[in-house]
Amino acid sequence: MYATEYNTIITGQTGGEGVRVPAPRPPVDSNDVTEALDHRPQAVRTARHAAQAVLDEWQVASDAVLLVVSELVTNAVEHAAPPLALHLHRERTGSRVWVGVTDGGPVETEGTRTTSRADDEHGPTIVDTLAETHGTRTHPSGTTHWARIAA
Repeated sequence: MYATEYNTIITGQTGGEGVRVPAPRPPVDSNDVTEALDHRPQAVRTARHAAQAVLDEWQVASDAVLLVVSELVTNAVEHAAPPLALHLHRERTGSRVWVGVTDGGPVETEGTRTTSRADDEHGPTIVDTLAETHGTRTHPSGTTHWARIAA
């Protein structure tokens, strides 16, 4: 796993605070984790297990974080190009976890479905409900969808 460097501040999101958006870098401390994922349906399970291991290490119990990880990775597998990476950041103040999923950006043809079409509509609602704030950042290497969750 790799750490995550936050090099861009986005302001004006729900919650009013600036939100840092990641750029991968070598590990510095255990509050920042990035894991590359295979761009396939099994990535959802892999990401959930990786997030659970990190949360256990951080001694943070949060089903909300795991649900948001699942939704963001599912969205990336179904609607975006590779590569795919999961970013987790434990904020030093407060009890919040920042989750980011970086993908290669949108594609013209959807990828392999990991959910039924009926479930497709619930993902954005789940993230919106569970996250204090969330958003999207487009950058030269793709797109990062992120959420900040109270844990």
